[in-house]
Amino acid sequence: MSGPATPRGRLLLASGLTAAVALFLVTVPLHRHWFDLNVYYGAVGHWLRDGRIYEFTTPGADGADYGFTYPPFAALCMLPMTLVSWPGAVTISTALNVAASAIVLGWLIGPLVRRQGWIPWFAFTVAACLFALLEPVRDTFSFGQVNLLLLVLVLFDAWLLSSGRGRFAGYGTGLAAAIKLTPAIFIVYLAVTRRWRAAATAAGTAVAATLLAAWVAPGASREYWTEALWDTDRIGVLAYVSNQSWEGVLARLVEPLEPSGVLWGLGVLAVLAVWAHRVRGAAAAGNETAGFALTGVAACLISPITWVHHLVWLIPALAVLAESALRPDAPPARRRTRLRTAAVVHVLLCSSLVWLWRFDSTGVGGFLGSNAYVWICLGLLIALPLRDTLPETGPAPAGGTARRMTGQTER
Repeated sequence: MSGPATPRGRLLLASGLTAAVALFLVTVPLHRHWFDLNVYYGAVGHWLRDGRIYEFTTPGADGADYGFTYPPFAALCMLPMTLVSWPGAVTISTALNVAASAIVLGWLIGPLVRRQGWIPWFAFTVAACLFALLEPVRDTFSFGQVNLLLLVLVLFDAWLLSSGRGRFAGYGTGLAAAIKLTPAIFIVYLAVTRRWRAAATAAGTAVAATLLAAWVAPGASREYWTEALWDTDRIGVLAYVSNQSWEGVLARLVEPLEPSGVLWGLGVLAVLAVWAHRVRGAAAAGNETAGFALTGVAACLISPITWVHHLVWLIPALAVLAESALRPDAPPARRRTRLRTAAVVHVLLCSSLVWLWRFDSTGVGGFLGSNAYVWICLGLLIALPLRDTLPETGPAPAGGTARRMTGQTER
C-alpha cells in the first residue's frame, strides 16, 4: 500500500478516495438519525426526573418500543449527557466514535503497516476509508451507538496480553462487560485460554462496577437484574432483518411463531464448542488478535439479538483475514484466495445486502440473503486463519518486540 510512486500521486489518490467516501456517507439513505443515542439521552433524563430508567421507551421503525436495555452501570457512565443539549450529545457521541475508530485502526493495522513498510499516512487514509464504508461502522455512528467504545476497551486487553503487559490485562474487558453484557464472553475467553490472572481481573472489575451501580442506584439495579433483563420484548423484534444472530435466523424461519428455545440452545452450544477449540488453537499459535477476533464473531452468533451495528465485533476478524492474505511468506495461491475472500467479505459488509429482504425473507433466496451476515460470521468462526498471521496487536513494548503468547504464559 505504498500507493503511486510520487507524493503528488498519493495525495491525489487519497484526496479522491476520501472525497468519494465522504460523498457516499452524506448521501446514503440509511442514516439512523441517532436513534439509540436518543434512547440513552431520554432514558437517563427520565431517570433523573422520575427515578425509573427502565420505564422509558421510544417507538422504533420495526413497530417495537425500545427502552434502555443496558445494566445500571452503563446508565451511570451516560449521566454526563444530561449536562449538555441534544446537539451537544450528538457531537460528543460522534467525537468519541471517531476517536475509537482511530484507536482500533491503529491497534489492528499499525503493526501490518510497519511490517509491510507502507507509507503510514497513505495506508491509514485508505484503511480509514474502507473502515468508514462498513455498514456496522456507519450504523454505529448514525445510531449513536457505544460498541466501538467497548471494542476499544476489549482490544486494549488484547494489546496488553500480546505486548508482554499481561499482568495489567482484564480491566478493559471487565468495564465493557459491566456496561453491556455481550463482552462478558471475552472473560470466558480469558479463562478458556488459561489467562487466569486476566480473567480474574476482568471478572472482578465487572463485579465491582456492577456493585458500585447497585450502591448508587439500588432501585434501578433491582429492576434491571430481576425484571428488565428478562423482558425480551424490550430488546426488539427477533425476526427483524437487522437481527443477524443465530436466534434471528430461527425467528425468520418460523415467523410469526416464536423460535424454538431448544434449537437455539443447541446452536449456541455448537458455536461455543467450535469457538473454544479454535481459540485454544489461536493461543497455541501465539495469535492473541485471532483469539479475540474469534470471540467477537462468536459473541455475534450466540447473542439473542445482534443488530447490524453490533457487527463491529467482526472488525478484528477482518483485520486478521487481511493480514493473512498479505503475508509475504505465504504461498501465492493461498495469498490470492485469502485476499479475494477478505475483499468479498468487506464488500458484503458494506453492501446493506440484508435489507433487500426487510419485508419478506421467505423462500430459499430470502433464507440465504436475509441471513447473509450470519453466514459470514459462521465462515469466519470456522475458517479464520490462526497460524499464518502474526500475533502483534499494537506497538511493541519499549526495548523489545512483542512477545508471543502461548497457553503456558501470562497465567
